[in-house]
This record gives sequence, structure tokens and C-alpha cells, in this order.
Amino acid sequence: MTQPVPANESGRTAGPSVLISADMEGVTGVTWTDDVVPGTEQWQRFRTMLTGDVNATVAGACAGGAGGVLVNEAHLSQRNLLLEDLDTRARLLTGRHKPLSMMEGIDSGVDGAVLLGYHAGSGCEGVLSHTYLPAHITGVWLDEAPASEGRLNTALAAEYGVPILVVTGDDRACADAAEYAREAEHVVVKECVSRYAAVCDPPSVTAARIAEAAERSMRRAGRAEPVVSRHRIEIEFDASHLAQAAAAVPTVAETGLRRIAFEAETMTEAMKAFKVVTSIADGAVQGKYG
Repeated sequence: MTQPVPANESGRTAGPSVLISADMEGVTGVTWTDDVVPGTEQWQRFRTMLTGDVNATVAGACAGGAGGVLVNEAHLSQRNLLLEDLDTRARLLTGRHKPLSMMEGIDSGVDGAVLLGYHAGSGCEGVLSHTYLPAHITGVWLDEAPASEGRLNTALAAEYGVPILVVTGDDRACADAAEYAREAEHVVVKECVSRYAAVCDPPSVTAARIAEAAERSMRRAGRAEPVVSRHRIEIEFDASHLAQAAAAVPTVAETGLRRIAFEAETMTEAMKAFKVVTSIADGAVQGKYG
């Protein structure tokens, strides 16, 4: 293993810094709703699994020379990780209403990002597959390409010149990542059987796999030239009234019975608009009838 980098005057090691965007559906062992919904008994159990996957990433990144690791909570309440069990070489950004949401911190000068616990997108096969809303969105497209959260967040990272170093999740999530983050390490922690079933490896096995990948990935750490361009996002819902509600947002247009679209000058603006659109659509859902 790579030897630790000497500490600088601030007490932090002198090496590249890493952002970990920590989602939950693609974490070791997660297979169904209660595993990831805050407040359930299963969620309490899988908070430990999530923290374990994160710690494995921190250990590997530090072994590969990382000088600092910021972990950004990226799932639902964004208050899922167990701070008391977090590797002491990392810092935790926890809580909701962050401007860049799942990728908060990508603009802080980090040299690489890890998409941890990610999953396939809406309309695709995969354990708990979705894009932002757990249900009601049947498809998302970024510049005409089917877009998972991973693809959207990778485009946002590129705008800040930050490479994606590692993506972890089920086999479908990693197959998706091979399309939008080809040079990243792709770590499969479970194999999808259905939306609510998977063949899972034990935490000790996945931790070793994640740590090894994170260590290897540090060879690619380092900011590149930012890629800033105009983007178009399209969203298809499972009901027409959700598209109508979302179209109340300025710049958003209905392009079909259940579909809306909008454009933005940058990916940062596009993702902020995406947050607004999905929040409004989610608020338009009425009980069992959607």
C-alpha cells in the first residue's frame, strides 16, 4: 500500500482532497424500501452498512494518498450516517437544503469525487432504481441521454473540473456508470435480481473491494479543465397532472402528456431547476391515486 502523506502545518495531510457523495439505495445489503426510509428499524440497521461502505472508501483513499475527505450526505433526509462511527480522517457534511444537494462540496476545490451507494435511474432495472423521486418519474434525459442520478451528478462535477474516481452500487448501477464515468472504478456490492431483491456480499467482502478500488483511483485524482455548457433536461412522469404542476415553473414547458423539458446555461443551474421541478411534482402527489 502507498505510504501515508506527511502532515502539513494545518495538521491535515498534504495530498489531494476527495468528496464522497453518499447515497443509500446502492449500499451493501440494501434491497427494499424499509432499508432506506428514515425511522424504520431496518433503516437503523443499514445506517451501519452505509457508514461501513463510507469508511472503506475513506481508508482506501487515504491509503492512496488522499489528504482530506469530505463526506456529503446524499440520501433523503441527508441525516443517515453515524458520525460517531465515521473514520476520523473524514469530515461529514450532513443535513438538507444544500444548494448543490447530493454534490454539495464539489465547488470547494476537491480533486476527485466518489459516488457511493448509487443506483440505476428511473425506468431502468436495478435495486430501488429511481431518479430523485422514489416513484412517479418514469424517465429522465440529459441532453437526450437516459440520465440516472449518477449521470446528472457526473455532469455537474465536470463543470468544476472534478473527475469521478469511484462508483459503488449494484451491478446495474455499475453498468450505467460505465457509460457516464468510464475511467472510474466501478465496485459491485450486490447483483440485482429484481427491484426489491439482490444477491448480496457480506460487508467485510465489499469493504475490501471498495477500499482497494478507492486506493487505485487516487492515481486519477486531480482537477481538469472545467466543462461548462448549456444543457437540456427532460422528465417523464407517470401522470399528466404532475407534468402540469411542474410546468408552472418559469422556463419549464410541457412537451407531451406526461413529459416536461427545460434548458439552462450551466449544469449548476440545470440541477437547481431540477430540484425545484421534482419538489413541485412530488408535492402534487395525492395519496394512493398519485
